Amino acid sequence: MNQYIAEFSDHLKIEKRQSPNTVSAYRRDIKRFASYFSDKKISAVTASDVRSFLLYLREEGLAASTVARSLSSVKSFFSYLFTENQISENPTEIIESPRPWRKLPSVLSMEDVDALLAAPDTRTPAGLRDLAMLEMLYATGLRVSELVSVKMSAVDLKVGYLRSLGKGSKERVVPLGDSARVAIEDYMLNGRPVLLKNRSSADMFPTRRGVAMTRQGFWKILKQYTVKAGIEGSVSPHTLRHAFATHLLERGADLRSVQQMLGHSDISTTQIYTHILQERMHEVHDRYHPRA
Repeated sequence: MNQYIAEFSDHLKIEKRQSPNTVSAYRRDIKRFASYFSDKKISAVTASDVRSFLLYLREEGLAASTVARSLSSVKSFFSYLFTENQISENPTEIIESPRPWRKLPSVLSMEDVDALLAAPDTRTPAGLRDLAMLEMLYATGLRVSELVSVKMSAVDLKVGYLRSLGKGSKERVVPLGDSARVAIEDYMLNGRPVLLKNRSSADMFPTRRGVAMTRQGFWKILKQYTVKAGIEGSVSPHTLRHAFATHLLERGADLRSVQQMLGHSDISTTQIYTHILQERMHEVHDRYHPRA
């Protein structure tokens, strides 16, 4: 089984060009599946066995979204094995994937975003870096993995655009906007050289040790500024991505343009933000209409 998992991981990485995080998630799901059937040959697994595994995950208290993702991983794994003639029958072929219930993402108000962007101390090199990262995140809607991976060569301040490599190694170009350009330029001139201390780096956002910022590191930084800004509730890097999309749509942007800037391959993924706008319209109507 371990050999099959290793080959499948290579298939995802090389042929499907999936990101390291996606490959890791698939591998984790399939290893859990393999552990559940440790005494059984892969060719002997049946559809009933797969359903038994899904039931086991639910009994373990895992969320419905996690169970659905595990099934998706297992289905992809068996589809690969069947295509490669490693098994004679695909036991997951008749198992339908549940239609996921999509939770509306929480969105920061424009006032909260302003408070968050005002939180870094720009008298320090780290503060200049943090403001540049927050401004870039809100201006472009990048995923946090894309943000911490930004290279110096990917940013063109003269033209005001950023090149980003997203899921599936798909490149997209996103405008930065004036506020982000000013913050990034200030950071590049007065913050980044001090943080690097004569060291060279292709990464746009190094730490004080001169290495690239990690997702976990930025998450901690964001949490500190959320508290400092007095914003209630949980704020993650993805919350700013949601704010980017929602605020654009609120101000009249078309859905297709927002889809391209977010890097969504399917516009149905972007359409969740229209539901947020509808919810807000209902709230405004209920609050202010005299006959609501």
